[in-house]
Amino acid sequence: MLAILATTFPFFALILCGYLATRRGMLPLAAIPGLNGFVLFFALPCMLYRFGARTPIHQLLDARVTGVYLACALLMVGVTVLASRRSGTSWNDAAFGALVAAFPNTGFMGVPLLTALLGAAAAGPVIQAMAIDMVLTTSLCVALSRLDGAGAHGVAVALRRALRGMAGNPMPWSIVLGVLASAAGFVLPRPLDQTVGLLSDAASPVALFTIGAVLARSGMDRAEHTPWRGYVPLALAKLLLHPLLVLAAGAIARLLGMPLDPLALSALVLVAALPSASNVSMLAERFGAHNGRIARVILVSTVLAFVSFSAAVALVGAPGIASK
Repeated sequence: MLAILATTFPFFALILCGYLATRRGMLPLAAIPGLNGFVLFFALPCMLYRFGARTPIHQLLDARVTGVYLACALLMVGVTVLASRRSGTSWNDAAFGALVAAFPNTGFMGVPLLTALLGAAAAGPVIQAMAIDMVLTTSLCVALSRLDGAGAHGVAVALRRALRGMAGNPMPWSIVLGVLASAAGFVLPRPLDQTVGLLSDAASPVALFTIGAVLARSGMDRAEHTPWRGYVPLALAKLLLHPLLVLAAGAIARLLGMPLDPLALSALVLVAALPSASNVSMLAERFGAHNGRIARVILVSTVLAFVSFSAAVALVGAPGIASK
């Protein structure tokens, strides 16, 4: 456990640094969009491209990884939406509650953290999981959010808006380019590769610091009162139910004669054990959902993940760590 904490602590410490810097006014709120822009459009795409280009193509296109993770994502969305609807929540809030419970912070946090824990071989399943969440899980939840007419437009218009937003997101494109480079054995010219490397190395610390800043900003917004029952269960579902579902799905796949590589299964379980993705808050605001509730789910899941994620690593990730 000490070895695990020695690896995970710096990641959460950087989040805390960003949080404290923002709360104490050392980082102006107006600077946060700039940090987000640097990570989203420069550093993180370079990191994803490098991992994709350096990962064997069979690890990036593993149908068993896709099947297990996608089935669990759909189940998480279905269970969460059903529970929310039974309590009288609108389709809009139920859908984004499901998205925040099913979408882990894979980009800003998962890729650097899991490759540090499990080695570069974990990049393949982590990148696959992130692509599924960015395209399929997000599109499904956006479509569900339109069922009660909460917005000014219908399902088709909302989906077109979501797909346009994803098309303008450089992360999926960087993954695609990395996969193509891996398949073709393409290597960037050295000066360009060094430039990409510098940006890639900046992705992890700046992204983690930015997560802390975004969480601090959401905590400083007291405009919307949200009872704890509206967000704590979603945070716990993200941290506990999601990884348990992935672990169970991996066991079922093994019984059906389609076993996952142990390292790939460990990576998927730990992806599911990550806190909620911070970009869900921006989507919820765009589509008119209760963003104060979503922001609190992200905050609570990130705080609790320091303990819960380390426990998950001890349970399923220790063999991978030991083999590094």
